Amino acid sequence: MEPLTRPQAIIDFCLAPLGLDGSGEGEREARRRLEHVIRTFQSKAARPLSVDFSSMPSQVINEAAHGYE
Repeated sequence: MEPLTRPQAIIDFCLAPLGLDGSGEGEREARRRLEHVIRTFQSKAARPLSVDFSSMPSQVINEAAHGYE
């Protein structure tokens, strides 16, 4: 997997497991906010920022401990 640099690509990768169709107002607003956060962070970084998800370990959430929401 190539490192991701475009905010929309990072967001798409992160939201892919949810299987969202892009038609909901809530999803559009969440994507807008996430894009704003990523762009702001990238603009304040001293060097170009990319995310390489292939080098990150997987995280498992214990739903029994945190609730089944």
